[in-house]
Amino acid sequence: MKTALRIVTLLLTLMLAFAALPVRAEAINVNDNHGGSVAAYNARWAGLAARGVSVRIVGPCQSACTVLLGHIPRERICVTPAASFGFHLAHLPQATATLRAAYASDITGWINAHGGLTDTFIWMRAPDTYKYFKKC
Repeated sequence: MKTALRIVTLLLTLMLAFAALPVRAEAINVNDNHGGSVAAYNARWAGLAARGVSVRIVGPCQSACTVLLGHIPRERICVTPAASFGFHLAHLPQATATLRAAYASDITGWINAHGGLTDTFIWMRAPDTYKYFKKC
């Protein structure tokens, strides 16, 4: 009986020790992402955010891809020198509203200072990206 109790105690101790280890979060790279359906991207990024992913922007993230800014906390986003965000109006008013809601006030301020959302892309690149996101 004492042996069984020792084994259970050892197992519980090991379980607690492993539970205390830091969990390595999943990280994904965003590169050459041309966007698409805002609704589909909104759902995708919401799911990834719920899993606690970190995101490395290593190339263009344009159009619907930028909705990630409303789901992934900024502390879990990093940018490389090649990172860029391409902002523009969506084809549907509701999709544009979803994009606008995804952008924090400082990002919206940057967009507005560069002409606002129009049919033409405006690009946030380094060094501006480094003002808003940490370097990878």
